[in-house]
Amino acid sequence: MNCDMDGDMENQVEMEEKTRLINQVLELQHTLEDLSARVDAVKEENLKLKSENQVLGQYIENLMSASSVFQTTDTKSKRK
Repeated sequence: MNCDMDGDMENQVEMEEKTRLINQVLELQHTLEDLSARVDAVKEENLKLKSENQVLGQYIENLMSASSVFQTTDTKSKRK
């Protein structure tokens, strides 16, 4: 009878440990899913910002080329 009680206690401890590990694995899976979703969102935002930067860069280039202040000067012709 004492042997049965020891076996039951060991089984109970083993089951509790398995349950704890399963819960920990599930929690880590949820954390991984959350991190993956965050990475995807950051990638999407990064692509959007890159696109906006290209548009702004082109806009600035167009403004600079239209302005006489930013026109290139020919230094050789001014020296003569």
